[in-house]
Amino acid sequence: MYNESPIIRRPSSRIYVGDVPIGDGAPIAVQSMTNTKTTDVDATVAQILALEKVGADIVRVSVPTMDAAEAFKLIKQRVSVPLVADIHFDYRIALKVAEYGVDCLRINPGNIGNEERIRNVVECARDKNIPIRIGVNGGSLEKDLMDKYHEPTPEALLESAMRHVDILDRLNFDQFKVSVKASDVFLAVESYRLLAKQIKQPLHLGITEAGGARAGSVKSAVGLGMLLAEGIGDTLRISLAADPVEEIKVGFDILKSLRIRSRGINFIACPSCSRQEFDVINTVNALEMRLEDITTPMDVSIIGCVVNGPGEALVSDIGLTGSHGKSGYYDDGKRQKERFDNNNIVDSLEAKIRAKAAIMQNRIDIKDATE
Repeated sequence: MYNESPIIRRPSSRIYVGDVPIGDGAPIAVQSMTNTKTTDVDATVAQILALEKVGADIVRVSVPTMDAAEAFKLIKQRVSVPLVADIHFDYRIALKVAEYGVDCLRINPGNIGNEERIRNVVECARDKNIPIRIGVNGGSLEKDLMDKYHEPTPEALLESAMRHVDILDRLNFDQFKVSVKASDVFLAVESYRLLAKQIKQPLHLGITEAGGARAGSVKSAVGLGMLLAEGIGDTLRISLAADPVEEIKVGFDILKSLRIRSRGINFIACPSCSRQEFDVINTVNALEMRLEDITTPMDVSIIGCVVNGPGEALVSDIGLTGSHGKSGYYDDGKRQKERFDNNNIVDSLEAKIRAKAAIMQNRIDIKDATE
């Protein structure tokens, strides 16, 4: 299948969040953020484990108080995925979670305070080998920048970011990444474009406060898709007013659609019409739910009739083409003698996909072991 991404990624330096490499050609990391009360340790741990199960590379946790910092200590002991502590207003909280093994500190230039406070955080991070994210947000710019620009603009977000990049440069600290998020797609995209020309550090992408599951996913796909297609971005978070698990799924779907990073099954399915020989929509929905546990990258085409079905099946790992009574089955683009009863497609196709995924994963494992 034609699956080579034409995207040339922006060169950047390399940092590590826990054991996850960020930048310098490393796979683009997908992260989310917990929305539980951090002081509710059990609930927060449960959510982190759920995020890890669907593939989260990194999870961010809000730490708004010293009580939350103490809870963070307990949370960190019970999970293995790298954790980023989200710090606002009180720099002393950053110092506290650093003692508890945080993997990255996110600080907001708009509210973290003066350079002396930043210096304290940087020196602590340096001593403990903890990277920092400078997280600029259009909704919380510094007052003097709002006075200067009157509203969030790409130039305002860039200036906020560069102020703190300059501070870290003066402190000879280079283990950081930067984000310039906004809820407006064009504002965020242009801000990232400007920033990408100014620094070599990794960039964390996001359209902040994107909205609910449907609208937020679309907005994020449009905005991040523009940047990723230009080679900009080393890690991302989809900000949805929804279950954080959905953020991870959408993040991987965006990367998958651009052939940047594939995880799990890429379903190619028709929207169906009166020519369909089986119930395409319910078949796809059922298979997506049943096969969420498969992480092997593979393409599965499910087409309801012979108009486009054979052509899509030819370039799929597994293909199904609707036909009267029984539908045609393809493996590695080759038509098989076996046909599927249109009334029992889901069970039959699930078994074939699982068997194929196991074979493909074994090949991947052998290749990785020999490299």
